[in-house]
Amino acid sequence: MSSPATEVVRLLTVKGETLAVAESLTGGLVAAEITAAPGASKAFRGSVTAYATELKHRLLGVDATLLAEHGAVDPQVAAQMAAGVRKALEADWGIATTGVAGPEPQDGQPVGTVFVAVDGPFEGGSGATGGGKVTALRLNGDRAEIRMESVRSVLALLLKELASESTGNEQAQDTERNGGF
Repeated sequence: MSSPATEVVRLLTVKGETLAVAESLTGGLVAAEITAAPGASKAFRGSVTAYATELKHRLLGVDATLLAEHGAVDPQVAAQMAAGVRKALEADWGIATTGVAGPEPQDGQPVGTVFVAVDGPFEGGSGATGGGKVTALRLNGDRAEIRMESVRSVLALLLKELASESTGNEQAQDTERNGGF
């Protein structure tokens, strides 16, 4: 069975689409997971690790007032990070992670509070305005476990969206390309 990152790369390649990643608490782990997948260069545009709150605004266009009022650990921040990296790196899809891995709470949020987001060419949606999908997570474990589960969760969210966007024709083309029926 292939890894979620390998499946993401495969689906993006079949569709002829690209991906950009914005990371905070995961610190580059999502990008590392994707680039470990064979053929990643066909679909992966790049990533921005905006660990410092002000970089979320400066590099990814997250609303400064939102950051000032709610902090970096917020579902709207995750959505704007995904939309911002998608726009900044000119990708079809953008994904983002923000949250608290510990050891201390941040922005009034307890350790294990994580938001993962995806922004893309959704059916009937504008996508580029930050109207993407966000999942709120309440994770247990130590810092490393929270970070790795955040990676798995954002890739799962993207896979769900990519799979729902696939048409029968794209699936048929992929099956032929891979020797299936």
